[in-house]
Amino acid sequence: MPTVLALETSCDESAAAVVCLAEGKMAVLASTIASQVEEHARWGGVVPEIASRRHVEALPGLIDQALKASGLSWDQLDAVAATIAPGLAGALMVASVTGRTLAALHGRPFIGVHHLEGHLASVRLAEGCQDPPYVVLLVSGGHTELIRVEPDGAMRRLGRSHDDAAGEAFDKVARLLGLGYPGGPAIQEVAVEGDRRRFPLPKGRISLPGGGFHPYDFSFSGLKTAMLRTVERLQADREPLPLADLAASFEQVVADVLVERSLRCVADEGLNHLVMVGGVAANTCLRRTMQAQAEARGVAVSIAPLAYCTDNAAMIGAAALARLQRGAAVSSLEIGVSARWPLEQSTDLYAFPPPF
Repeated sequence: MPTVLALETSCDESAAAVVCLAEGKMAVLASTIASQVEEHARWGGVVPEIASRRHVEALPGLIDQALKASGLSWDQLDAVAATIAPGLAGALMVASVTGRTLAALHGRPFIGVHHLEGHLASVRLAEGCQDPPYVVLLVSGGHTELIRVEPDGAMRRLGRSHDDAAGEAFDKVARLLGLGYPGGPAIQEVAVEGDRRRFPLPKGRISLPGGGFHPYDFSFSGLKTAMLRTVERLQADREPLPLADLAASFEQVVADVLVERSLRCVADEGLNHLVMVGGVAANTCLRRTMQAQAEARGVAVSIAPLAYCTDNAAMIGAAALARLQRGAAVSSLEIGVSARWPLEQSTDLYAFPPPF
């Protein structure tokens, strides 16, 4: 029963988890998280220096909690895994240095994990998830991408956002409407009673050089501008802002765009299985819209469990175990961190000498 201690500090969540693989299924034995959301909310976004400091303070205690909750000793752990790319460089260093140090002290292999590969693996923690091939909609604060995953673990990006990620658009529109941070939960709460079709908003598209539009790529900058102009018009008319209707209209158009392009991508790839992961995958409107339209088209949908949609260490452990399943996946103890590293080059994280 391969078992790993996994660490995550790529942005503003400090996390440690113990994850094992038994009879082909992933099981989370312990998962601990220390969120910094309230502290960063004062600034309207993540402050990298503050995030790094808080990781240093929180991670040792989280590791102790995870090990105690799992009931395992170091002798029962097979490896240590940590996120090493991409993310905030200073934040990444906390888990990377801690993980490599623990691996060296206890004579365990170290597995450096690509953060996005962790998100892709989070669906492995759901009950009844089918095996690849499938298309993954990765939709979070920093990423909006469509990725095809093969049975051998190969990953190929099919679509992406050319400006803001969906989660970032939620944050900026929430700020425009005077709502809280992070924007996704704040908008979802206000939108519950809103009219989702009151304000017609654009579904941003990306032009192709030879004419037409890219079928799978995303753009949310035009949508943000449309929201700004709508708010300005209402304010010029001295009308009270209908926050519920504005939030609901924005939330619905984002869901519609994500669902339409994701399902078109699945169909064009000749597949019938879509996976949805990332923090925005926790959004109720998106889940409801995706499941309804996918069912109508005969497409199976697997969604990461709510507890593992946002950044966490259990998904990092799942990615490490998936690598171990497919063969040797040991990183050099000399490897550093990278704020930007392509998902398609994640296998290089196990090269000797290391890529960074």
